[in-house]
Amino acid sequence: MTGATGLVPGGHRPRKRFGQHFLHDPGVIARIVAAIDPRPTDAIIEIGPGRGALTGPLVARAGHLEAIELDRDLAAALAASPLASAGLLTVHAADALAFDFEALARRRGQRLRVVGNLPYNISTPLLFHLIEAADAIADLHLMVQREVAARLAAAPGEAAYGRLGIMVQRRCRVELLLGVGPGAFQPPPRVQSAVVRLVPLPTPRGPPHDETRFRELVRHAFSARRKTLRRGLAGLVDAAGFEQAAVDPGLRPEELSVEDYARLARVSDGAARG
Repeated sequence: MTGATGLVPGGHRPRKRFGQHFLHDPGVIARIVAAIDPRPTDAIIEIGPGRGALTGPLVARAGHLEAIELDRDLAAALAASPLASAGLLTVHAADALAFDFEALARRRGQRLRVVGNLPYNISTPLLFHLIEAADAIADLHLMVQREVAARLAAAPGEAAYGRLGIMVQRRCRVELLLGVGPGAFQPPPRVQSAVVRLVPLPTPRGPPHDETRFRELVRHAFSARRKTLRRGLAGLVDAAGFEQAAVDPGLRPEELSVEDYARLARVSDGAARG
């Protein structure tokens, strides 16, 4: 059983440098676990378990869990917990930004189900890292800042639509599951939070192309967000390329769909190779 502090006794004090806000609301925890619906056959890995408030309920449903914890004091406490001693919890004292999710999937012989209350100060780079391993992931259930959730789910033309949403939507279906207020955490953050579900698609959206070129093209477009594509992508896509991709060069970056960017990346990559 887990109490308000989860698996770690003594109430580990949150550390600002790790962006720690520990989930403790039983109702929110129950809703998240229900949304994940863990099964004994799943290969679940939790990012940033903290005090283990979500870890215990997940293990109760799945039977085993792997966890990545950067805070070495928390990692040691979790590794000394009864669940770990019973072989039900495997703790990796590691940085999720450098963790090899694909290698873990190979060791487990199946795709991973990723769960995490992402530190808000690294949520964007961590999402990019996870998307790069999308082929090794079955789904992701992540707690993020509400504004980040809006960016993940935004459609072309919406104010929140941008590079993050395009990169994630290229590889995943995005679902907003529930909003979470500051009071669900200790200490309460100064922002609203949300839980999202990301489900990797069988194939990326849009025509095949070089992924490095796609990332470069989207980054260039949104680094000049106020410019038209003709100006923002100068040197990457010429007039013939825009015509071939059936994209109006007079549009601005936030007006294009994921498929539009995929077509531009394909013609841009072809021009670079030619």
